[in-house]
Amino acid sequence: MCTLNERILEYLEEDSWSTPRYMEQAMGFNASRGRIQERCRMLTQAGLITPVFSDHHMYEITGKGQEYLEGELDVENLPQPTIHRLL
Repeated sequence: MCTLNERILEYLEEDSWSTPRYMEQAMGFNASRGRIQERCRMLTQAGLITPVFSDHHMYEITGKGQEYLEGELDVENLPQPTIHRLL
């Protein structure tokens, strides 16, 4: 898992929900909003975060995401996103 993914998970664990735009601004992520959105889609496909509303880019961490941060979940066992699932 890349560092940006882990920072997104940690941020959502602390803040309960957020948008890629807010994460880019508030946290000073060293990534563009587009890159954060891309990682959020990947984390959603892996089941580590979920959209708060189906048609918005607001995300919250899932139980699996919290398990990962606590070291209780091996991401190697999660489904790998494909390009078709992301688009």
